[in-house]
Amino acid sequence: MTEAKRVEVAIAGGVAHVELARPDRLNAMDGEMFAAIGEALRAVGRDPAVRAILLSGRGRHFSAGLDLEYASRQFPPSQDPGRAAEARLRHIEWLQQAFGAAEAARPPVIAAIHGGCIGAGVDLVSACDLRVASADAFFQVAEVDVAITADLGTLQRLGYLLPHGVVRELAFTGRRMGAEEAARYGLINRLEASREAAMAAARGLAETIAAKSPLAVAGAKRSLNHSRGRPIEDGLRDVALWNAAALVSADLEEAVKARLGKTEPKFGPLAD
Repeated sequence: MTEAKRVEVAIAGGVAHVELARPDRLNAMDGEMFAAIGEALRAVGRDPAVRAILLSGRGRHFSAGLDLEYASRQFPPSQDPGRAAEARLRHIEWLQQAFGAAEAARPPVIAAIHGGCIGAGVDLVSACDLRVASADAFFQVAEVDVAITADLGTLQRLGYLLPHGVVRELAFTGRRMGAEEAARYGLINRLEASREAAMAAARGLAETIAAKSPLAVAGAKRSLNHSRGRPIEDGLRDVALWNAAALVSADLEEAVKARLGKTEPKFGPLAD
């Protein structure tokens, strides 16, 4: 594998496997990796053949977070502080969009986490729908240790997955949260003994989801994302409009026929 290859993608049986593939640098994220993550998630996220997305990291750790050598080269001195600030803003927004692609993807994204999930790694898995971790996994909001306020989604999303007091402690101290503690608070959906077991469990979840109506799953993800942070009435109105349109789909007829006939339903792909 060349150094330029940052992400590997394989699609089989309705499941797209997106793998961080920079193990020699512990999957530390430079500009090419941010671009590759965003491009891969956007591509499989709109692929009508993909019903679920499995996200994992190759090597010893899921991700060591931001590549500090890359970060140190991003903001050279400038004679115009205003223009330099505007450039920094656009760069940060571009980085945010790479991880936002997981949240925006039509199918659910299941992260399989082993070893370290540090800094930008936490930003990325926070944007996923489900998380499975091995016993050796740990999570660290490490930006404070390099004098950065986490700015790629951790502070905005983690509070929906963990108690706010815990999020604040992690963000203020940079301490490591082990897999058992993460499971106790509900950050992860499954805790497995090893990386192999975590991968198998995550793939099992992906395959289970892939067998469901893709329209119903897409609607559920859309409604959950839309309702977050909004009044209940707003979410109810939105999902009512969705179902008013989607309930006439072929998937409902197929699901009812399969249930009555005690067979496995077979759903067609969504439109591109």
